Amino acid sequence: MPKTAGVAYRERLTPPWWGWVAAVFWALTLAIAYGYAVGPAVGIAVGVAAFALAALGLARASAAVVVDDGGLAAGAAYLPWDAMGSITVLDAAAAKDRRGTGADPRAYLLLRGWIPTAVTIGVVDARDPTPYWFVSTRTPERLAAALQPDARRTSGHSHVSDVAGSRRSSSAEEGTP
Repeated sequence: MPKTAGVAYRERLTPPWWGWVAAVFWALTLAIAYGYAVGPAVGIAVGVAAFALAALGLARASAAVVVDDGGLAAGAAYLPWDAMGSITVLDAAAAKDRRGTGADPRAYLLLRGWIPTAVTIGVVDARDPTPYWFVSTRTPERLAAALQPDARRTSGHSHVSDVAGSRRSSSAEEGTP
């Protein structure tokens, strides 16, 4: 993602709490099984290693959605302002249809199954075969508002509005993914 000064929207699509609970139970199950079969030291080592692997997987499953002066960053992909078309807010039912039978296989998907709502952004670049981006978000109305044409003209934002609604200075956001 290109580094620009003004960030209008930032959201981290982290796994839900129950994903962490499942990771703990999985690691405990392995620790108990190996501890009983081989010995407590091996069981503890296997449990710690299993939880570390699960935590790594959960951390890698999170993605950032950022709207800045240059455009939209969703995960590892970046869509500049001049390539954006229409923006549609999808409630849970519409998002389910759009990522299922209503999906276009050429679309870019930043899909997180544990987040029921999303936004689609049309792609108007003639050189790009991608018809639209599907971006999971917990706050689709706020993301869509940050992507509106009047928000695109705003530069040098002095604050970042995160998904909790609090405000932080842009300098505090430097260095965070």
